[in-house]
Amino acid sequence: MSAEEKKNIFVVGLDEANLPTLQAVPGAESLEFHGLLTVGELQDGEVSLPEVIKKAERVLDAFDGSVDAIVGYWDFPVSTLVPILGERYGTRTTSLASIVKCEHKYWSRVEQRKVTDALPRFGRVDLAADPPPVPDGLRFPMWLKPALSYSSELAFGVKDEEEFRKAAAEIREGIARVGRPFEHILDQVDLPPEMDGVGGRVCLAEEALTGIQVAVEGYVHQGEVTVYGTLDSIDYPDSPCFLRHQYPSTLPPEMIAQLHDVTRRVMTRIGFEAATFSVEYFYDPKTQQVSLLEINPRHSQSHAELFQYVDGVPNHHAMLALALGTDPAMPHGRGDYAMAAKWYYRWFTDGVVRDVPSAEDIARIERELPGVRVHVIPEEGQLLSDLPQQDSYSYEVAHIFTGGADEEDLRRKFDSCVAALGLRIDEPGEGPRQ
Repeated sequence: MSAEEKKNIFVVGLDEANLPTLQAVPGAESLEFHGLLTVGELQDGEVSLPEVIKKAERVLDAFDGSVDAIVGYWDFPVSTLVPILGERYGTRTTSLASIVKCEHKYWSRVEQRKVTDALPRFGRVDLAADPPPVPDGLRFPMWLKPALSYSSELAFGVKDEEEFRKAAAEIREGIARVGRPFEHILDQVDLPPEMDGVGGRVCLAEEALTGIQVAVEGYVHQGEVTVYGTLDSIDYPDSPCFLRHQYPSTLPPEMIAQLHDVTRRVMTRIGFEAATFSVEYFYDPKTQQVSLLEINPRHSQSHAELFQYVDGVPNHHAMLALALGTDPAMPHGRGDYAMAAKWYYRWFTDGVVRDVPSAEDIARIERELPGVRVHVIPEEGQLLSDLPQQDSYSYEVAHIFTGGADEEDLRRKFDSCVAALGLRIDEPGEGPRQ
């Protein structure tokens, strides 16, 4: 097929790790992928939305060909750029308002409670007060988080008023980095009375949820909400940080059906259309209750390999099909493995990374361990605390994808991969060993 016959897909924040997975979707030979801005341009420092939009427009305007789709699989600002650019260039996307109703954590809660009670108690935190009071009716333990953030940045679990005040102070100090550019987006949508005076630099407090964390992925096509996968999220012991995402979920079928029902009601209420989503929940086995944690107005690129391993098609397929106006009709159980997982190899103290494997080393590990793919995050000699977009409790050292026959097989491959990588973390200030 000639280049002129291919559909031109512009991927906002196209990264090297996701390109092979995008190229593995059905019909990829008829698609030409083009990067539109780098992840660094989109997430490093305080992003200027008007400048980012201008940069994207310059690339699109200079392109000598058709712009057939504009897509993205990252959080703000990518999620909001897709509908903004889609409206200007005539590509198919959900509305900007529906994206903001998902990403603004307070507005999202306001919309969710109109169709479900599967929510924690929540309230706004007055960051201008000194000290900020705990919202009425909320009990510890709870979570404090900005209305919008990257990868759980500035999200804190707190168990008493002292920790509450400390977390609120840190959020107050750092909230503008994402909150200020987000206000540029809020100015472009019609806000309900409940959002009067709220803005983008608002902090939300929510009572802590307990149980098993689970994610639901799906899409909306011509008004119909389809859920194509449910995944378990397992934390490190005694930590709020993910150890792995595992597909498919091991929850009972009746609980999965309940998750799907809540998801359909909420996504319909939000007015989502022609796009993918991921909704995170907690399921409490003791009470048999589910509680909605948050809505992401995009599928999770973290799960792409998992769907490819188990179903034979990465979830990027749904995003691309919808952007081109067709129903994805995601397959099930056509992959090479019964189960799959994305593991987060983390370090819980600061340090300097040593003995980072080369690309050749990683290729060898992947050959020797079938069903394994590795992405090492830091570079040789990098200080972990200098890594961008980390959560408040740990540092991500590597992402390890495994496909296997069962959970035991997944863990065996993960352990073997960690050993083979040979990464070493030295204390800060400690020089390389000879």
